[in-house]
Amino acid sequence: MNPAPTDKELAEPHLLGTLASVGLDAEYVRAHGDTVYRLDGEGREVPVTDFAGGYGSLILGHHHPEITSLARELLERQVPVYTQFSHHPEANRAANLINAAIRRETGTQEPYYAFFASTGAEAVEAATKHAEFARAQRLSALAAGIGENVALARAELGAGRAVPGPDVYERAGADSSQPGDRVLEHLVARLERHNDEVLSRPPVYFALEGSFHGKLAGSVQLTHNPGFRTPFAAMAARARFVPLNEGGALVKAVEEERAVVWDLVVEDGRIGVVERPAPVFGAFLVEPVQGEGGVHEVSREFAERIQAVCADIGCPIVVDEVQSGMGRTGSFLASSHIGLRGDYYVLAKSLGGGIAKSSVMLVREEHYRGEFELVHSSTFAKDGFSSRIAVRVLELLEADGGAAYARARERGERLRAALERVRADFPDVVEQVRGRGLMLGLEFRDTSDSPSEVLRFLAEADVLGYVLSGYLLRKHAVRALPTASAVNTLRFAPSIGIADEQIDRLEEALRDVALVLRERDEQALTP
Repeated sequence: MNPAPTDKELAEPHLLGTLASVGLDAEYVRAHGDTVYRLDGEGREVPVTDFAGGYGSLILGHHHPEITSLARELLERQVPVYTQFSHHPEANRAANLINAAIRRETGTQEPYYAFFASTGAEAVEAATKHAEFARAQRLSALAAGIGENVALARAELGAGRAVPGPDVYERAGADSSQPGDRVLEHLVARLERHNDEVLSRPPVYFALEGSFHGKLAGSVQLTHNPGFRTPFAAMAARARFVPLNEGGALVKAVEEERAVVWDLVVEDGRIGVVERPAPVFGAFLVEPVQGEGGVHEVSREFAERIQAVCADIGCPIVVDEVQSGMGRTGSFLASSHIGLRGDYYVLAKSLGGGIAKSSVMLVREEHYRGEFELVHSSTFAKDGFSSRIAVRVLELLEADGGAAYARARERGERLRAALERVRADFPDVVEQVRGRGLMLGLEFRDTSDSPSEVLRFLAEADVLGYVLSGYLLRKHAVRALPTASAVNTLRFAPSIGIADEQIDRLEEALRDVALVLRERDEQALTP
């Protein structure tokens, strides 16, 4: 039902006004493959080539025939959608298909247990929540063990079988003339104060500069863009952001966050003090290819450093494949290109086949805590519709020996070649082409020192990419959008069905944009 002409705009009107100011307030009424249809001023459908791809949600394109056919079938069969607190074999089937892909690409035989949700941000929060659940258990076990060791030291001292060693006197700030029992109690008081302070600290989460992990109360604190994060800084986890691909900075950050607790040991009739690593690290979140940060890839060398450092400090790795996974980069997991193995994986977007809202968090068996399932849930998780859609999507990706992944690589090479030609012919306008497979970005040079007052303003207002997107839509019927935290970079995430002529149309459109920027044609950029 169409809204009445007099309806007041109540659905995010401020955002709509912002879109209108740059020419992106189109109404789309139909879609298939890599084509969407917007309405013109006279209500006619205008085809638009879609390179935005639902921010990576459309690896199979809009309304893939097998997905839409299945959706109709499920509705016609009256398959129950919401039957919470029951057995969900289709969700289990999806989890097993994902595990098979992980085994193939990583070589691991260790299973990953699945927790389903609706959005990528929810799945990220499920991962960090589970990691904190497991950390709290380790922390509790550590504190209990120290308590037992303190009790043992007291008992051994009381029975005359042990005496405080020199380090006990030193840590207690006592001299050798003081009675052993008093010295031990003084040390225990110091130990308890020190340990209470360390173990009550909130965990630190590591993420990368340029990262994007969602905008919910918890996940937004793991998103690097301060515009998204700062207004809500008081609400959630403490994050430490590490420069991308800088191993030395990673090591430095970890060393600055390390902490130890004190423990007591009794050996050969002496009571001593030992330091034990405190479980202060929550998780390290990594996007193998940063989507909103400008389409930057994690290098293999940096991935190896992350893996080694996290193993050393007992920090689980959460691999965020919300945008990069599901075949977009030419393999099921983008992280498999760089040898990065996650303790957790997060998948979403294309898992829903362009129709359902679906995401999943997977946790490696070593880290899995079954009790978490009793304290974490979602109304829409494992629903009968999205679970079956996810299974079909996974089957389509894996069909014919993974032909979809090969197609993503081949189409990605074709698209990248077109972008590189634009860069080569307009080096004064285009900074760089980045990405892998069908997750590519083209970065325009900064215009903050341009002779054009308009281009300087667009740079200062951080909206150049949105204005260029509006121009592409208006003049060339091409839909491409900038990355949220690096708006001079346009992102291209079409489906594996993108055609040569559509790529050619994009190249022609980008050449026109580059020429407008080179000639500083201010009027052309005005919506």
